[in-house]
Amino acid sequence: MANLDSTVPLRNTKIEKFGLEAVPLELRKTKWYEYMIIQIAFSVNAGNFLVPALAVIEGGLSFTAAFLSTIIGAALAFLFVSFLSLPGAERGIPSQFAIRSIIGIKGARFISSPLRTITSLYWFSVQTIGGALVVQFLLERFLKFSIPFAVIAMVLASIMTLLALVGFEAVKKATKYFMPLLLTGQVLMFILLVKGLSDKPILYASEGTWDMSMMIFFASLAFVQYVSGVSASSDMTRYAITPKQGFWGLFAGNVSGFILTAFFGAFTASMSGSLNPFIATSSMTSSALSGSIILGAAIVSMISINLSNAYTGGFSLLNSLPKLGRIKSSLIFGVAGIMLSLTPALVEQAKDYISLIGAFVIPLSAVIVTDFLFIKKLKIDGESTLTTYNKAAFYCIAAGILLYFLLPEPFSPGFLSFVFTGFLYISLKKTFKKVPA
Repeated sequence: MANLDSTVPLRNTKIEKFGLEAVPLELRKTKWYEYMIIQIAFSVNAGNFLVPALAVIEGGLSFTAAFLSTIIGAALAFLFVSFLSLPGAERGIPSQFAIRSIIGIKGARFISSPLRTITSLYWFSVQTIGGALVVQFLLERFLKFSIPFAVIAMVLASIMTLLALVGFEAVKKATKYFMPLLLTGQVLMFILLVKGLSDKPILYASEGTWDMSMMIFFASLAFVQYVSGVSASSDMTRYAITPKQGFWGLFAGNVSGFILTAFFGAFTASMSGSLNPFIATSSMTSSALSGSIILGAAIVSMISINLSNAYTGGFSLLNSLPKLGRIKSSLIFGVAGIMLSLTPALVEQAKDYISLIGAFVIPLSAVIVTDFLFIKKLKIDGESTLTTYNKAAFYCIAAGILLYFLLPEPFSPGFLSFVFTGFLYISLKKTFKKVPA
C-alpha cells in the first residue's frame, strides 16, 4: 500500500509516526485481553455515565429499566464497532482510510472524517469537563483548596493531548498501569453506594417506571453515542496480532466496561439524582483516603478515554488534511479540544448535543456498517480505496438525516434512522447496480 502520509515512520523514536500508511506486520502484537483491558479502562468515566443517568433523571426510568435498556443499545453498537475493526487488524490501516473504500476518497475526507473529528472533540471536551469538575469538587471538599475550573480543565486537556501524541503504545501502557487504581476506585464506589442504599428506607432500584417508549429512546441514545465508533475502531486494532483477537478484545472490553458504567450511572442517579458517580460517592465519605482514591480513579478514567478520543480524532483530521502528518494533526486536535473543554454547557445540555451529533453520525454509520457487512462481506481491497465518491451513499445519508430530524423524540429517531438508511442503501445498491460507487 502506498505511503499516504507525509511523515516517515521512525522506529527509534517514542512518538508514533505512522499516519495513513499500514502498520508493519512485525509491530502488530497486541492480544485480545490487552484490547479488553484498554476498552474497560476507557469505559467507566464521567462522560459515559451521562446516558444511563439521564435515563433515570430525565426519563423517569427505574434503575433496572435504565440499566438494561442502555446496555442493549450500547451492546448493539459495540457489535458493529467490532466488525468495523476488522480492516485495521487485517491491513494495519486506520479507520478513515478504510472508509474510503465505502464512501470514496472525497466522501471520507470531507464528510466522514470531519464528522468523526467533531464527535471525538465533543467527547474529549465532555470527559475533560467532567473530570475537571470532580477534581475541583474533591480538592475543595478534602483539602479546602480551590482552583478555578478553567485552570484544571486546561491542565488536564494538555496532559491528555501530549500522551495521545505519543501514540498507541502510550494508550496501551497507560491503561495497563491505570487498571489497579480504576478497579480499587470502582470497588470503593460500589461499597459507598451499597452503604448509602442501606441507610435509605426505600429500595431505590424499585422506583421509577418501565415506560417502554422511554426505554427504547434511551437505548437509542446509547446506540447513537457508541455506534459512531465504527468510524474509529480500526485505529486501535491496526496493532492487533490477528483480526479475531482485535474483534473479540474490543467487543468483550466494550460490553464489560459499559455494564459497569451503566450500573454506576443509573444507580447513582436513582439514589442521589446526580449525573456524576465520582462526585456523588465522594460526598458519602469523610475519609481523605477514600476521597483520594476516588479522585485518582476519576482522573485516570478520564485520561484513559481521552487518550482514545484524541488518538482517533487526530487520525480523522489527518485523513481530511493528509499534508499535516500525524504529529501536527494530533496537536491541532489537542488545541481545539483544550478550547472546547472550557465550556461546561457541553455537559449540561448533553442530551441535546448527543442527539444533534447523532443526526449526522447515525446515517453515515448505517451506510458504513451496511456496506461493509452486506456489500463487501467483511472484506475491502486496495482498489476500492481509490474510489472518488459513492453517490448512492450520499443520497442515503441525506435521506437518513432528514428522517432523523422529522421523527419526534418518542419514536427513537436514532434506531429508526439507522435501520431506514441501511435498508435504503442495500435496496439502492441492488436495484441500481449501475449507480456509480
